[in-house]
Amino acid sequence: MPPRVAVIGAGAAGLVAARELRREGHDPVVFEHAAGVGGSWLYNPAASSDPLGAGGVHSSLYASLRTNLPREIMGFLDFPFVAVEVSGSDQRRFPGHEEVQRYLEAFARRFDLYGLVRFRTEVVRVRRNTSTGSWLVSYCSRKLAGAGRDEHEGEEEEEEEEGEEEFDAVVVCNGHFTEPRLADIAGIDAWPGKQMHSHNYRVPDPFHGQVVVIIGYRPSGMDISREIAGVAKEVHVATRSVPCEVQSTTAHPNLWLHSMIDHAEEDGTVVFQDGSQVKADTILHCTGYKYKFPFLDESDDAIGVFVDENRVGPLYKHVFPPQLAPHISFIGLPFKAIPFPLFQLQSNWVAGVLSGRRHPITRGDDA
Repeated sequence: MPPRVAVIGAGAAGLVAARELRREGHDPVVFEHAAGVGGSWLYNPAASSDPLGAGGVHSSLYASLRTNLPREIMGFLDFPFVAVEVSGSDQRRFPGHEEVQRYLEAFARRFDLYGLVRFRTEVVRVRRNTSTGSWLVSYCSRKLAGAGRDEHEGEEEEEEEEGEEEFDAVVVCNGHFTEPRLADIAGIDAWPGKQMHSHNYRVPDPFHGQVVVIIGYRPSGMDISREIAGVAKEVHVATRSVPCEVQSTTAHPNLWLHSMIDHAEEDGTVVFQDGSQVKADTILHCTGYKYKFPFLDESDDAIGVFVDENRVGPLYKHVFPPQLAPHISFIGLPFKAIPFPLFQLQSNWVAGVLSGRRHPITRGDDA
């Protein structure tokens, strides 16, 4: 029997991991909590009910998001992300998120991956069977029960089914653009305005006529600040790239760059390190994300993988926990990388090590 491998997530990393594992002769099973492939690229117009939290919403895409990498380098190495002239396609070099989702769906169809995915199935726990060395994966599946009954007649209901299965190995591909990181602001508990994280931003309309403070000026902060400036009264961006004593103007007459926030006050004032201040309606955190693996128990010494100050370890080459390699692995953890080719190369390595074709790591290897 080929080794059974559990793959957690059917985004770009999980899809290419499943393909590489099957090519190597393994038997992958992909667990995906959503109803479709795509992971972070599967747009969800709904936001979390908690404006500062993930709240069960995986995707952080906003409606206008475009790639910040050209399509020539964005695709998998053997499945180029080329512009296709079909109805509804986006042929721009930096296309919108819908085009990336179409690409991932095409990849899944081309390599017959849909049959490997268990949709609407969330992994809730992964633990090691120390007596056999295998892995126990507990999950919860949500399935449509068909037509509703009683007062809900005509509506479809969901039934939950819990289960647990044994696998020879686990490949973690759950992404790291879901769990919000928040700025630490002195006085924020008494500040009366609204706060939210960019994870829950979709469109600019709710900010019409407001004074908005945005924290962070990386890609999402740049996009969102400029978009909100089209409807807001004022937009003030707090960024580390501006010296403490400087307040900068931009090409938008109602958008200013400041140094970071010094503190917030009870009357709604936000004070920046450059000495300027504004009375703001909303603070929007464009401050990035945290690694989170809710299905792994950090107190479980049998696994021994921890997230410490947003660093995942100990991991060899950001993939294998040395004490458990190659039977649990992580795909796609590095931030500063070209994601899809990285996912493919890491997955190829994992599949090869699991089959014995590639050399496993040794105690003498450096991380």
